Amino acid sequence: MAAGGAGLSVLREALAGIGTTLDEGTTCAELTRLAVRLAGGTAAVIRRTGRTISGYEAITGDADALPDARWATAVARETGTPALGAEPEPWLEYPGATRTRIALCAPLTSGEEAYGVLVWARSGQPLRRAEAELLSLLAERAASHIRHARAHASVNRTAGDLQRALLSEPGRPHPNLDIAVRYLPAGGGVLVGGDWCETVRLHFGRTLLVVGDVMGHGLEAAVDMSVYRSSLRYIAAADLPPHRVLRQMDDIASREADLRPATCLLARVDPGRHQVTLASAGHLPPVRIASGGEAAMVPVPVGPPLGTGLGGYESATYPLAAGETLVLFTDGLVERRGEDIDRSLERLAAVRFPGGEGLDDVLDIILRRLDAEHAEDDVAALACRPLSR
Repeated sequence: MAAGGAGLSVLREALAGIGTTLDEGTTCAELTRLAVRLAGGTAAVIRRTGRTISGYEAITGDADALPDARWATAVARETGTPALGAEPEPWLEYPGATRTRIALCAPLTSGEEAYGVLVWARSGQPLRRAEAELLSLLAERAASHIRHARAHASVNRTAGDLQRALLSEPGRPHPNLDIAVRYLPAGGGVLVGGDWCETVRLHFGRTLLVVGDVMGHGLEAAVDMSVYRSSLRYIAAADLPPHRVLRQMDDIASREADLRPATCLLARVDPGRHQVTLASAGHLPPVRIASGGEAAMVPVPVGPPLGTGLGGYESATYPLAAGETLVLFTDGLVERRGEDIDRSLERLAAVRFPGGEGLDDVLDIILRRLDAEHAEDDVAALACRPLSR
């Protein structure tokens, strides 16, 4: 479509195709595709981040038609806030082009910030002012979205740093218990949420394992997760039975008006007695993997989530021999949209293991078989195995 034939409604519709996401690279690709669609020729972007200048990116069309990259890079480096009282240059024509080729740079500026340049080139027809103004308009629109994308990325980095600081590593278990932990943010992102794992050493060679899941996502859920985790460490130090630990955590959480409810599963592992005692606050049961590789869900009495103030938690004790593996996890590992939770747990129980693999291998097999990297919710998993003396 030539620029002269683009009606206002067509142009408005086309501009809506720039900045459809908060990803800067996607915005640049949308910009060059639209520039070629409306003005023909070839288009590319050179991005500027501080003093760093990239090469040609998001090229649409024949890359050989683009002007000398040194000229375009120099334009990108010099583009910035215009002098006081001077109008910014909306575009710059390439002086080194032959008569049969035309090229220009349209600066990607928004407010006082410069993000690079849109570079456009074409052979044949001379440059019309309407085309240059159109390309400048597209660059201006893209720059506005790049500004939002960079602001969003900066906020995400800050939130991610804070959340990762909140999500500290679990404590060390007794030497008679081997553990492995995995955490995957939803959608393969970088932000963590309210899922967490913890281990607490108890007397007589026992270790308390914990997996919890605060309702919701993002920074707020991570902050509440830190509150639950702190109360768990404080209460568990008294070496109470798992159901009484949950009862006290529920009492504390129910008195905090702004604290989100959370599910939690506790497993007190006693390798000396070859047993594990479980208690659940609205959480899914663990899976036990026999030394031969067969898996089965372990039934657990389920009480209400923490923070409701309802109490009513119970414990159940099961054998756990040396060489057997117990895996605690959050619901993001198994839950899938439109699937009954019982069916989801059956998929996990149907996984078979070769036998003889380490705990990291066990978790890798589970995450791969259940396609955890594409889960819609955060995934936390903790595997443990009593060691033979």
